[in-house]
Amino acid sequence: MEILNSVSFGSIGFNRTRTNKLVKVGSQPQRIGWKLSRTCCEYSADTSRKRQAEYEQQPQNVDLPELQPKNKKKPFPVPIKKMLQDSRRDKRLAQMRIEKPLEAPKNGLLVPELVPVAYEVLDNWKVLIRGLSQLLNVVTVYGCRKCPQVHVGPVGHQIQDCYGSGSQRRNSHHSWASGSINDVLIPIESYHLFDPFGRRVKHETRFDYDRIPAIVELCIQAGVDLPQYPSRRRTSPVRMIGKKVISRGEFVDEPKPHRSEDCVSLLAELDTFNNQQGQSPSPSNVKELAERTLKAYLNVRQGVEQLMSKYTVKACGYCSEVHVGPWGHNVKLCGAFKHQWRDGKHGWQDAVVDEVIPPNYVWHVPDPSGPPLRSSLRSFYGKAPAVVELCVQAGAAIPDEYRPMMRTDIVIPDSEEARWAA
Repeated sequence: MEILNSVSFGSIGFNRTRTNKLVKVGSQPQRIGWKLSRTCCEYSADTSRKRQAEYEQQPQNVDLPELQPKNKKKPFPVPIKKMLQDSRRDKRLAQMRIEKPLEAPKNGLLVPELVPVAYEVLDNWKVLIRGLSQLLNVVTVYGCRKCPQVHVGPVGHQIQDCYGSGSQRRNSHHSWASGSINDVLIPIESYHLFDPFGRRVKHETRFDYDRIPAIVELCIQAGVDLPQYPSRRRTSPVRMIGKKVISRGEFVDEPKPHRSEDCVSLLAELDTFNNQQGQSPSPSNVKELAERTLKAYLNVRQGVEQLMSKYTVKACGYCSEVHVGPWGHNVKLCGAFKHQWRDGKHGWQDAVVDEVIPPNYVWHVPDPSGPPLRSSLRSFYGKAPAVVELCVQAGAAIPDEYRPMMRTDIVIPDSEEARWAA
């Protein structure tokens, strides 16, 4: 008879058997052995990969995107190697006098399957602006007078990260003032073009074009019809050889912009500059309003990403200017790094979603009724887009994609315990 006592921790083991114990079984004594199996822990590549995959699915914390220095150009979203390959291919076709193959919407025609997406984005954009204007009566928003930083919470935080004018005298503390909807949802505007493939906007003619939110202009070019902002709908495609347009279709006069009560009321729904602070919602509807506003924000970002996968949006590589259309405008208003070398012209490149609808990250407040955030514990705090933080403090549930960024699973220690934290 043998009793086996085995404990396993890995795949390599060392066995040892002892047979020095007499046990009486029945009428005859028998010698049995105690077999001890000891195993040592071993590194397994499969186990490590499995743990890494589980952590990637549900990470505990995620760092924010790295801030780009202002004295350098933004990185290209498309690899330079691919851009050069496309340029060389277009140049070879132009030398052989072969038309450049263009698909919708690059040829000026609409993409039928994206027209409902554009209408949905515009509807969610209206819901987002209207919801934020009402939630600002429930949740307090602060903006620093000296730097662009924003804080969402009952009181301003005490983290010393202000780099504005006079920050040395204030020991890098912020100078808080009451914020507005423009501090939560950063306005990004673009020139409205009746024909994106027509004449470019020049510096001398810049006042002849309206400035509207870039998201609204993207929706208009994607198929949304607004009488206040007409857009040309082509029936024949644009033809190009290389970079030269050989056929734009028949010439169409641009309608003159009209200012009416309908246009003013539409701007109040679409533009944050003309939006006034809405009425305070009832306490029973605050959570529902926050959930609806947060859902609209997520839908807007998802819809804009779908539209930008087809429609061209340009962004300046040095400043925050955005232009919706196949080519950037020629307005000389760029005052960023080395603008003298470019005569004030923008350095256009393909835009990303965060440039059309900036997230505007703010510090996440785990407990709005608790003490303000402190510099000694800043490594334990998370961040989130200002819209998400505002809706969460109003009662909305934290979206799964922002939970690691907000570090909700991190326990914030006391100031005395923070010294002993790794």
